[in-house]
Amino acid sequence: MLIVAIGVLLVLVGVLVSTGALSWFGRLPGDVRFESGSTRVFLPITSMLIASVVLTIVINVVLRLLR
Repeated sequence: MLIVAIGVLLVLVGVLVSTGALSWFGRLPGDVRFESGSTRVFLPITSMLIASVVLTIVINVVLRLLR
C-alpha cells in the first residue's frame, strides 16, 4: 500500500513538473543566486524549506492513515 501511494505521488509530481505548474519552484524570494563571470551558485533555501514542510506533513498523514 505504501509503495502504491509513493508511486502515485511521484506520478502526480511528474505531471505537475511536465505541465509547468511548478515553474515557480526555485524562483522564490529567499532563493539565493550568485553570478560572477562563468561561475553560477544557486542556493534554494526557501524552496527547500517549503519542500521539507510539505513532505513532513504528507509523511505524517500517511503514517497516521496506516495505523
